[in-house]
Amino acid sequence: MSRTPIASTVPTAPSTTPAGAPPRTAANPLLTPLGLLTVLLGAALPMIDFFIVNVALPTIERDLHAGPATLEMVVAGYGVAYATLLVLGGRLGDIAGRRRLFLWGLAAFGLTSLACGLAPDAWTLVAARVTQGAAAALLLPQVLATIQAATTGKRRAKALSLYGGTAGVSSAVGQVLGGLLVSVDLAGSGWRAVFLVNVPIAAAAWLLAARTVPETRSPHPSRVDGPGTVLLAVALVALLLPLTEGRAAGWPLWSWLLLAVFPFAAGAFVAVERAAERTGRTPLVPPSLFRIPSVRSGLAMIVPFSVGFGGFMFVVAVALQSGLRYGPLAAGVSLVPLCLAFFLASLAGPRLVARFGRKVVITGSLIQGTGLAALALTVHAGWPGLPVAALAPSMTVLGVGQGLVLPVLMRIVLSELPVTQAGVGGGVMVTTQQSGLALGVATLGTLFLALLPSAGIRDAFLAALLTQLVIVLGTTLLGLRLPRALR
Repeated sequence: MSRTPIASTVPTAPSTTPAGAPPRTAANPLLTPLGLLTVLLGAALPMIDFFIVNVALPTIERDLHAGPATLEMVVAGYGVAYATLLVLGGRLGDIAGRRRLFLWGLAAFGLTSLACGLAPDAWTLVAARVTQGAAAALLLPQVLATIQAATTGKRRAKALSLYGGTAGVSSAVGQVLGGLLVSVDLAGSGWRAVFLVNVPIAAAAWLLAARTVPETRSPHPSRVDGPGTVLLAVALVALLLPLTEGRAAGWPLWSWLLLAVFPFAAGAFVAVERAAERTGRTPLVPPSLFRIPSVRSGLAMIVPFSVGFGGFMFVVAVALQSGLRYGPLAAGVSLVPLCLAFFLASLAGPRLVARFGRKVVITGSLIQGTGLAALALTVHAGWPGLPVAALAPSMTVLGVGQGLVLPVLMRIVLSELPVTQAGVGGGVMVTTQQSGLALGVATLGTLFLALLPSAGIRDAFLAALLTQLVIVLGTTLLGLRLPRALR
């Protein structure tokens, strides 16, 4: 088991400082605080939009006369395109320059968000959401790769903790912000505001990035792995599309055929990548990445964590609005304690990790489990008359636990990556996270919706919470495989 410290120095990318500019020194860091804030703002946009649409779905259904299967595609189309293209986005950043791809991604995300907000019908919205997911996949991997290539030591540890905090908080903030925008109904825009709000934010981030984000790239760029790219896309689509869309469509034949294709596509992808690396070519996902202990153990925990988190956010959005009759704003406000606790815990993470190592992750997972148990007891005792305030204690405990887990796991995965693989490594990690979120919506969401007719909303909600509690306990055991020293 590796005991490499989390903040150990890895080689940095060759200098991309223009001629005549001062060289990079400790007093003149390559990524300034404003530059870090800018890339984190860019990272928040696609994360927020994975969840922001959840509380707006009832309004979209009424306005565009969309059926359940179409509404599922509004959510799934974004998630599948996002997860499928993330690794390719990371590879393109390594080749063409991460700042350049970041700017392209921001521009594309703003334009596709505008297309979503102006969509005249449901299927136009679905198409716009798919292209928005592709833009997100171009944008997000550049954030982690830039942090990895343009920071060192304690500065990198802090930046990665802030990224992890941003990742977790943005997911919850998406539903809070979505509920607020739908309730306020700015200029009669209704649900369209949840997409249109991205346009000025993306424009502001683009202007800041053009001035503050440094250009980095792999010193030895290689061609894109065409066969690997196609096989990875086929494997992820074959798994995620039927699981997220199959239930709403009535599990048609195509959904079973795609699921049958998945193991063959995944096996072919692994074989092609191994052959490419063995013969000296550059695979899309180098198998050698998974021989790095920090990558292997960190990803092993990110998968179940993301499955539980994605399923929880979906189930909560439905249960609070359909069961407790909360409006979009009240459903969003109920998650504010979780958001705040997550962010504060993520800020405390680096100091706690320096002192307690992997115990922080294990303890955070146990705290998350405690929060889930407390929420289940609260729902069982107070349903159906629960006020928003009654949920705050358990949501706070949940946020603390999650904030001590996810940011540290992200640091672990990236801690031993060479800078030459920063883009692809970040892409693999975020692909794992986003695929887990989509699987969580598909599995826990399907369990919840399947139990509704017979068990009712309360008992279906409790079953989903208890299932997630089992997942959290399994995640806690996986924490014992993490490197002991996480400084």
